Amino acid sequence: MKELLLAIVESLVEDKDSIEITADPVNDEGITVYHLHVAADDMGRIIGKQGRIAKAIRAIMRAGAARHNEKVMLEID
Repeated sequence: MKELLLAIVESLVEDKDSIEITADPVNDEGITVYHLHVAADDMGRIIGKQGRIAKAIRAIMRAGAARHNEKVMLEID
């Protein structure tokens, strides 16, 4: 899942070196939380107008996780 998120985010941002993705261990509900950090200048590119791009990234992550019988959540920091 981390590779999927990285592939999506790399295509959106200009400063590819500032991308940081961390994953928390699976919690009691079986959800893995991914934390995405990008440069401040690229934050708007990740969130998009009214959060549309962020919602789309989260939807793709959930769909990809469902194929592997996993549950994921994405937090953009």
